[in-house]
Amino acid sequence: MNTKPETHFINRSGWLRAAVLGANDGILSTTSLVIGIAAASDTRNPIVLAAVAGVVAGALSMAAGEYVSVSSQSDIEHAGLERERKELEEMPEAELQELTEIYIVKGLEPELAHQVAIQLTHHNALKTHAHDELGINEMTQAKPFQAAMASAIAFIAGGILPSCRGYCSSY
Repeated sequence: MNTKPETHFINRSGWLRAAVLGANDGILSTTSLVIGIAAASDTRNPIVLAAVAGVVAGALSMAAGEYVSVSSQSDIEHAGLERERKELEEMPEAELQELTEIYIVKGLEPELAHQVAIQLTHHNALKTHAHDELGINEMTQAKPFQAAMASAIAFIAGGILPSCRGYCSSY
């Protein structure tokens, strides 16, 4: 019997999405910039300078944009958790009923759904509500800094391709 735990990659979805978008934007933005400058210049230096400036500016812009975007998501998650924490303190029976109804909708018989809701509430009420009511869990929780870094690094990697293409091919 295999006792090795399964490997899942859902915990990488946040930074991977940011990296794919960053690389794509790095390739397209830098290529467009290099083509535009190349069309207006007959020497290599302005093209290289514009490409480097475009990669640096684009990476910073992508990192800042991704950080703000994911921070907003993180703020919404935290606000939802705080609201849920307050509701659990102020009206625990209503929250238990809400959890029971969630499990009934998922396919459990009402009595079993109520028993599951009671047991999970006793184990960790906030974590249970975060997961089953709000759809928040540790693996998919927003990580702004991680997403910003992935976006910036991927933009640089994508932007280097068109930047180096014209300059490096002469060597």
